[in-house]
Amino acid sequence: MIKRLLAKRRSGYTLPQQFYSDADVFDFDLQAIFHSHWLQAALEIEIPNTGDYVTQTVGRSPIVILRGANGGVSAFYNTCRHRGAQICQDLRGHLSRFICPYHQWTYDLNGKLLRATSMQQDFDTEAHGLRPIPVETVAGVIYLCLSDNPPDFRPVRAALEPLLEPHELYNAKIAHTAVLTERANWKLVMENARECHHCRARHPEFMRAFRDFDAADYLQRPEPWLREFWARCETKGLKSGPVAGPGFKAARFPLVDGAVSLTIDGKAAVAKTLGRVGDGDVGTMRWSLEPNCFNHALGDYAFFFQLVPTGPQETTVTAKWVVNKDATEGVDYDLARLLEVWDATNNQDKWLVENNQRGVNSASYMPGPYSTKAEVWVIDFVDWYCAAVETFLDTSAAMTGEEDLIQQ
Repeated sequence: MIKRLLAKRRSGYTLPQQFYSDADVFDFDLQAIFHSHWLQAALEIEIPNTGDYVTQTVGRSPIVILRGANGGVSAFYNTCRHRGAQICQDLRGHLSRFICPYHQWTYDLNGKLLRATSMQQDFDTEAHGLRPIPVETVAGVIYLCLSDNPPDFRPVRAALEPLLEPHELYNAKIAHTAVLTERANWKLVMENARECHHCRARHPEFMRAFRDFDAADYLQRPEPWLREFWARCETKGLKSGPVAGPGFKAARFPLVDGAVSLTIDGKAAVAKTLGRVGDGDVGTMRWSLEPNCFNHALGDYAFFFQLVPTGPQETTVTAKWVVNKDATEGVDYDLARLLEVWDATNNQDKWLVENNQRGVNSASYMPGPYSTKAEVWVIDFVDWYCAAVETFLDTSAAMTGEEDLIQQ
């Protein structure tokens, strides 16, 4: 079915309807995309001490991310190796050992099984530890991949770390987290997030300070004003990019003239700067990694947006606002003012993608053309998705062929 749908897909157009609505495609996406590619998952500041953990669910798989005994970041499937019960129930917490609430199987922070009561004498505890998940960190941001053979992460780190590290996310704290359930397929959510074609009409708060321009401008022929902005950032010790690779992009962009932050009035929302950013007038360092995130690091705060699909037409979006760890609410920042632009934008986008989904579900839906001027990043996202699907199908077919040969 997926092959037939791909064959129907017209380059430069939206996808065939089933890609946005079908339950079987959703199941396929979990395997081909969300179990096979790197996902933005959390921030290191959420687990500062040994034994601190956060949990989330990717598709149908509960996972736990924690600060290990050696100070590093680890992740495991949040599933007991006895009869599959979920171990950690809370969104975040602290533990010295994992203890399953069902039959009290106990694991250490490295996932090793320590105790399994009433098991037969020849039971092998070494073979029943928690299943680990590959983890990578970049300048304080945690990424994970549910594949046992994850893609090479080194190009992402090499590109992103020089741009993000000066914002010192390790000297930061989360000021607020918001979770939205959006009744739309995850690809519609990401397509919406990959363009600002709709911003002037639908995001008046955001556009007070955000400067929108064609994606091709900075990749192919940066304008003098953009080159001048990058030169000013260099004098403050900040790299600007742009950098890009398969499935990721990062670059520092100027805001509208006179604005130093993404706020209603363009003024800083936080008195204390976020990292080594001089006076804080450094625009926004925007980066994205397919399939589930985009982010902004400004001179005074950072904003993180990530998603996980929870159904064929349902997506959970998590947004986080990060500020200097020494910034005090009510003194150095007003929380309502810090949140107002992105709160408004998130709610507007929720309405837009849910409205988009309702239209896509129509019997009259036919794939429509993207703008090669205003929707370049959407085209990039859809091309990436289709290429990832084809690679997964080819790899699966090759593996099936090898298994057939072995059986013969």
